[in-house]
Amino acid sequence: MTEVEKLSKDSETKMHAAVDAVKKHFATVRTGRAHASLVEHVKVDYYGTMMTVKQLANITVPEPRLIVIQPWDKGAMEAIEKGIQMSDIGILPMNDGKNLRLSMPQLTHERRDELKKSLHRMAEEGRVSIRATRHQANDKAQTLEKDKLMTEDDKFAAKDKVQKLTDKFIKEIDDLLKAKEDEISS
Repeated sequence: MTEVEKLSKDSETKMHAAVDAVKKHFATVRTGRAHASLVEHVKVDYYGTMMTVKQLANITVPEPRLIVIQPWDKGAMEAIEKGIQMSDIGILPMNDGKNLRLSMPQLTHERRDELKKSLHRMAEEGRVSIRATRHQANDKAQTLEKDKLMTEDDKFAAKDKVQKLTDKFIKEIDDLLKAKEDEISS
């Protein structure tokens, strides 16, 4: 594997991780529609062990504005309820003895605007991370050329390859942002 390929592969891995981080952040944004990813990663203190709701219960979305959590162990009901109340979801669960129900409130216009601003911040953090990776790769290519481990042509080829990756992953973040904004607006 040439230095150009190594540099490109390393940059691609880091940029892909940045996009994945943005996806995870976007999944936590409440859009007014119920989806299991809102609660599945909520941490719960279950008999002294921190676990996620996903590990303790079945999560279903029977209606567009309702999440139903059915614990496999009824003893976990209180712990899950407390974990959800302590999380930053902002929805109080209703306990009917067998299940926890989370009703999603209708989003106001102001709340939609706040969510969009928050999404833009998250997307920009992802873009900054990708550009930082590009900067690091370009610096490394420069250093490799100075140390005579890479030719000048290889350096320019590496920079070009990394720039194409940067453009690709930034477009991916922009597409994710647009999709999430459309989801909030609907």
